[in-house]
Order: sequence, then structure tokens, then C-alpha cells
Amino acid sequence: MEWGEYEIGDLFEKLNLRFLKPTFDKENDISKEKSLEFNLPLVNAKDGNNGVMYYGRSQDFESAEMTIDIVNDGAVSTGNVYPQPQKTGVLYNAYLIKPKFSANEKLLHFFTSIIFKSIKHKFGYENKAGWDKVKQEKIQLPIKNNEIDFVFMESFIAEIEAERIENLKTYLTVVGLNDYTLTTNEQKVLKDFENGKVEYNKFVYKSVFNKIVQGRRLKKDDQILGDIPFVMAGTTNAGIVNYISNPVASFPKNSITVDIFGNAFYRNYDFGAGDDTGVYWNDEKEYSKETMLFFTAAIEKSLLGKFDFGKKLRSSQSLNFNIQLPTKNNHPDYKTMETLISAVIKLVIKDVVLYMNKKSGKQKAG
Repeated sequence: MEWGEYEIGDLFEKLNLRFLKPTFDKENDISKEKSLEFNLPLVNAKDGNNGVMYYGRSQDFESAEMTIDIVNDGAVSTGNVYPQPQKTGVLYNAYLIKPKFSANEKLLHFFTSIIFKSIKHKFGYENKAGWDKVKQEKIQLPIKNNEIDFVFMESFIAEIEAERIENLKTYLTVVGLNDYTLTTNEQKVLKDFENGKVEYNKFVYKSVFNKIVQGRRLKKDDQILGDIPFVMAGTTNAGIVNYISNPVASFPKNSITVDIFGNAFYRNYDFGAGDDTGVYWNDEKEYSKETMLFFTAAIEKSLLGKFDFGKKLRSSQSLNFNIQLPTKNNHPDYKTMETLISAVIKLVIKDVVLYMNKKSGKQKAG
């Protein structure tokens, strides 16, 4: 394969998309949840979720399709690059660039990866990734007969996509998630939940978990590479910052971690944890995975907005915190928790299975 060097600005132009109302009211003009009213993805300084944190009304924002989103600000997100094939608007601290050539979704994915590789480590919080600087950056592209080889790019992305879809199909089959049909019992529990017919009571954390332990400090410079997931505060990669081999305190799978900011994650593997993370489990009562997932959601809900850099959570503080759980005869109703989580997993996986089947059908037809 031959490669040629091109300036980003020679291939893309920045769009100046506007908010169309006279004044902007954050409380009423955007929403974190997508809905029929708030249906337009808006890019901003977001790390993850394809750069989208909010949604706006399509009539309130100018939008464009087949673009690439570049985040120009943010302590973590500066220099992030995301493909935006669907209609998308701009909120703040990001911008959309439009190809000067005819583009499709596969080409957007290819160029997103190439641009990200070129700019991500050149910009940061103190050096914003503005278009005036980014457009001068150079990228390496495959060429044929001294012309950009768009055909190769498309076929390359198509091969990767086909491989990922096949791997996904195998994984879903092995773990039993390829069936998204709700059972009668799951339908009933969902309906009871939506209609407020599930009875709840408060339980203190220490009555649910007999082990509530804070992790141990391990500086980055002291971490030795290995295969033990090491968890610290944060939501990126579910808090896993490294894989180590240090003889640190090991925590068991089927545990929940809660960091100093109240972010909670279920762990179905053995792991180590830093001193900014608490670990919760019960070694006398074997909770199911579904029950632990319910606990995780309930814990995060109970802690939402209560902790930050100025007020950090330590696990020892949480022993008598309350958690709301479904109850039956004044005891936690584990069966309802399991059935509800099982139903939610099927609802979530349904879109994945349908997407997989749609993509598989397209590949076969092609």
C-alpha cells in the first residue's frame, strides 16, 4: 500500500452551525435524554458516547449530516474525534467538519480514526484543538495512481465491520443473549414497575453487604504491568486505569466498586482497587449477577450528586447509608430484582441483536 500526506484543511471545511432562537436557556432548550421533542444529537466537550451529551429540538439548531466532530476543549476530551453520519448540531466546545469529497459512513469512520491519531496527543486543556490549528495538521492516507484510494478505505472498514459483527454474533450466542423475547413473568414485573406497583423499603448498606472495604493506594509509577484489572475513581473504561501484577489486595468477582464521587460499577472478575475506591460484597450470601446489578443501580441513585472533589466519599462513611430495594414480607425481594434486571437486559440487547441482524443481512446481500 502506498501512502500520501495531506493537510486536514485541504479535505474538510468547518461548519458554523447556529442556535436559531434569540436566547439560549439550558434548562428548557436541551435535554440529556433523547425524546420525540429533543431528537437532535448535540456535540460538545464529551468524552465517550460518540461525543453527544445533550439533545435539542431540530427546529432550534442548525444541523448537518455526514460530518466529523472534533472536541476543541475539556481536560480529558480535547482532541477527541467522532463520526456523525446522522443529523447533528453543535452545543459548545466542539465543532463539525464536512468532507469536501463525497462521503459515506465507512469513509467517515476511516477518516475519524486517522484524524484522531494525528491530533489527540498534540492538543490539551492548555492548547485547544481549534480549527485554525487542526486544519494545518497532516494525515497519512492510502493512495493509488497518486490519488486518494477511497475504494480501499471503504473495503477496509467493511472487512473490519464484518469481523466485529461475526464476533458479536458468536459472543451473544455463547452467553445466551441472542434471545430478547420477554417471558410472561418479565412482562408482568416490568408492567408493575412502570405502574408503581412494586413495593420498596429502605435498607442500610451494611445489612446488604458484610464486606465494605476501601482499596489501597498504589501510585502510577509503582504499578507493574500484568493482567490484574486495577480500578480507580472515574467512569472512563468503568474505572479500570491499568492492568497490573503488583501483590495488592485482591477483591473478588461479584463485587461492586463505588469511587469517591459515587460512581458505582459491578465487577464480574477479580481485581485490585486504589484508595479512592470502595468495594462492596457479601461472602456469606451468594447474590446473583442480576441482583448485584440492581444493587449497583440503586447505590448510584442513592449517591447521585452528593459527592465531588470538595466532598469525597469513603466506604467507611457509607455503612448506614440507605438503599431502596423491592421488598416482600419486609425482606428484600431478590426474585423481583432478578426478573426486572433480566427484562432490562433483554430490552437493551434487543437493539444490538436487531442491528447485528441488519448488518449481517446487508453483508450477505452485498
